[in-house]
Amino acid sequence: MRTTKCKGCGAMIIWIPTLGGKAMPCNPEPVTYWEKLKAPGKVITPNGMTISCEFEGDIQKATGIGYRPHWATCPKYKDFKKG
Repeated sequence: MRTTKCKGCGAMIIWIPTLGGKAMPCNPEPVTYWEKLKAPGKVITPNGMTISCEFEGDIQKATGIGYRPHWATCPKYKDFKKG
């Protein structure tokens, strides 16, 4: 994983290679997640899987630890949206 700063908000980000071969900008703080099909939350696992999830739940039933895509929290994400 390489580390840079977001060009929009200046926050530190890490780049995680996805299974599709692209690098996803993510927040560097790991988060606990609960996998849930079609949930609005997204997490990128350290091995590059993108998972739909929730960020709250019974800690005993947590799925794992991952990283939130930076676009989910960046106040400037609309500046980078394509189309």
